[in-house]
Amino acid sequence: MTLIKYRSAALAFCVLLSLTGCQMQGQVAGTEKENTAGINIEEENGKDIYIFQDAEGNEYKAELLPDVPECTYDFACLETDKNTGYKQYRDKDNAVSSRMGIDVSEFQGESIDWKKVKASGVEFVIIRLGYRAYGESGALVLDAMYEKNIKGALDAGLDVGVYFFSQAISASEAVEEAEFVLDHIRGYDISGPVVYDTEEIKYDTARTDQNTRQEYTNYCKIFCDTIESEGYDAMIYANMKWMAFTLDMEELAGYDFWYADYHAVPQCPYDYKIWQYSETGSVPGINGSVDLDLWFQEDEK
Repeated sequence: MTLIKYRSAALAFCVLLSLTGCQMQGQVAGTEKENTAGINIEEENGKDIYIFQDAEGNEYKAELLPDVPECTYDFACLETDKNTGYKQYRDKDNAVSSRMGIDVSEFQGESIDWKKVKASGVEFVIIRLGYRAYGESGALVLDAMYEKNIKGALDAGLDVGVYFFSQAISASEAVEEAEFVLDHIRGYDISGPVVYDTEEIKYDTARTDQNTRQEYTNYCKIFCDTIESEGYDAMIYANMKWMAFTLDMEELAGYDFWYADYHAVPQCPYDYKIWQYSETGSVPGINGSVDLDLWFQEDEK
């Protein structure tokens, strides 16, 4: 018989809160509460194993790492605005709430109306600054809409962060990528994170296919440390598979994460600061789909 449990008393307490704390606060007008699912954990051979699904519904199991900071969000406090469809998180008991955001690149086109975006309730945007091509050349490329996007977002009064899609295969290339980013954010008011984005290249070969877990982890640290040495806040983008099987999360325990998961409730047992919850969002001022994000922050006292 499978033993299902929650990770630590903190998560068990979150379940209790789902029945008491957040629901007792009452619903905000125009919103619907979403149920909390907890983290699905079972015991195998004396070890805690967590179970999750990818975007295609494939199920995976991975060992739960006790030395990695755990997720303590109570998703009974997750709401969906009936009018906009945006999610929001408000946990008054623990003084944590979310800010609504999007992330964009040249794929959102040339005609973003940033004033409409802000008027819709979006508070921050993470803009793709550029990428390293995943072919043999590995050229560094500035996103075709980066300059227009960052100027438009800042002029509209949005908080702005940036991300860079990496294909580094050496420590020197990770430094090169960080320096490329720094060269292109100086002079702009970057109040959001500077994000290192490494991902699986599906349905094609990539120059990073031979990278080891240790190498991927080292490049994350090198990029983030280089960014933070200039006074910016660094962050690592990852989904659950990447955290479970590609990165050494114990070595990255001191870094912030931007977590991608398109399930109704995120499945990550580890701490993260931003949740990318949809890749098919709709926002006034943007033609077509856009990624939607929640940035969890402590409430001001």
